[in-house]
Amino acid sequence: MQTPQDQSFPEIRESVRKLCAQFPGSYWQALDRERIYPKDFVKALTQGGFLSILIPEMYGGSGLGLGAATAVLEEIHRSGGNGGACHAQMYTMGTVLKHGSAAQKAKFLPKIAAGELALQAFGVTEPDSGTDTTRIRTFARKEGDRYIVKGQKIWISRAEHSDLMILLVRTTPREQAVKPSDGMSVLLVDLRAAVGKGLTIRPVRTMLNHATTELFFDDLAVPVENLIGVEGEGFRYILDGMNAERILIASECIGDGRFFIDRAAAYAKERQVFGAPIGRNQGIQFPIARAHIQTAAAAAMVDNASALFDAGKPCGTEANMAKLLASEASWYAADMCLQTHGGFGFAEEYDIERKFRETRLYQVAPISTNLILSHVATHALGLPKSF
Repeated sequence: MQTPQDQSFPEIRESVRKLCAQFPGSYWQALDRERIYPKDFVKALTQGGFLSILIPEMYGGSGLGLGAATAVLEEIHRSGGNGGACHAQMYTMGTVLKHGSAAQKAKFLPKIAAGELALQAFGVTEPDSGTDTTRIRTFARKEGDRYIVKGQKIWISRAEHSDLMILLVRTTPREQAVKPSDGMSVLLVDLRAAVGKGLTIRPVRTMLNHATTELFFDDLAVPVENLIGVEGEGFRYILDGMNAERILIASECIGDGRFFIDRAAAYAKERQVFGAPIGRNQGIQFPIARAHIQTAAAAAMVDNASALFDAGKPCGTEANMAKLLASEASWYAADMCLQTHGGFGFAEEYDIERKFRETRLYQVAPISTNLILSHVATHALGLPKSF
């Protein structure tokens, strides 16, 4: 089923489809069953140059925009795969690219582009702060030529499969900062050197195979040279990366939505009940059609947000709206697809139940639906803040 979005970056889309064909549903089912990281899939994407698509050519990447990256992730999800295993390799390096020193860019970006270094971990969320990032407690005190980090993070994906991590810490206590968002800094942590020397990584088993962990920092030493940008201005650096993250996650939702629509439409044509295909019944047709309409509308918003991002224009509200619309479209499509398949939708071999679980995440992360609504209410509509 061709859509307008299929016409954008057609060569990239076709290449991703061919790559994903090498990793069928049985591959993902086996990994999901044992909660195993898809290292072969990630390796293939890396070798294909898809994870370095946003890194400038001068550092060994493709130098393309966010629109191209959304095409990659959408096709991964439409194929039945999951880009969550490696999508941070695309955008997390943006913190280094936009705010790092010339020396940091020269040292890390070429190796990230080549796949020699994995920068997939993004350490922000904490047990007691949740989405109120200004209340993080992980603290880094400066001692000579190093920072000593103490604290805890939760829901940090891929930390066990990453060489480096972008870590948000407080370098000034919140109560001493002029504004709550002041006094936070970003450190680039070498996880290979940190584990067992002040950093403990504890896996958190969840309802989906997402390599989620909890991190404990007990006087971890990080060289001062690994500070990104200016001390105390880290909150702004993190916000820059969040717009890209939300747009890219939204493109994954579009891929999920189209996966469910494709599967439901195909099944509805083939499945015979009472001597006729179930797809000729409007009770089956209409939910599939509605899912298609909602997904197409959400995809247009994702395209708009990515175009604004690539043009260097403000896009915070658009990124949030794209993520909300896409996540709700994918969740509706998931429920519709499961209902269309009936009992077979719960069978592992059909992949519906796995993708059903996976796409539910996007109502909660990387930003919850309610927080998006709050942002739009206060930033776009000028309503008073509730917190």
